Amino acid sequence: MAVDREQVLRSAAALLTRKSTATMDEVARAAGISRATLHRHFAGRDALVRALEELGIAECEAALEAARPDDGPAAGAVRRLVRAIEPSAALLAFLYTENQLFEGEEQNAGWARIDARLTDLFRRGQESGEFRIDLTPAWLTEALYGLLGAGAWAVAEGRVARNDFNHMIVELLLGGALRRE
Repeated sequence: MAVDREQVLRSAAALLTRKSTATMDEVARAAGISRATLHRHFAGRDALVRALEELGIAECEAALEAARPDDGPAAGAVRRLVRAIEPSAALLAFLYTENQLFEGEEQNAGWARIDARLTDLFRRGQESGEFRIDLTPAWLTEALYGLLGAGAWAVAEGRVARNDFNHMIVELLLGGALRRE
């Protein structure tokens, strides 16, 4: 029987976003395959996390495309982005805690591409007068990542309703980022 790598990754992501310390045995069980089969596809946890990173980057880039960050007011683009990225927020929250992904020479260039696009969006909002200029675009990008992760964890833990995710993220970020006259 052929193993669907995408299905294995989705199962691993679903488990690891709920239990970041899950073992490879637990990942295999969640995917409905043997540990040996899992190891044929991913030599170990690091290889699995790197594959999840590729999935996360692809989903972020797809959300950015769907959000059309260069169209209309920057605040509207942020709202569209949060809505588009919501289905991937739990995976991103997990990846955000995997320090080895963001250290050293082996950092994936995909994160730099995403950071650059988000930073450009926030800079555009500053230049148009929508966003405060005392907060750097890089900080607003990091704040967005942090809020997405916190929102995903709060939803997963049942502390907030899934339907409130977009509103919570957008209102807190933009409420702090909007320029006050």
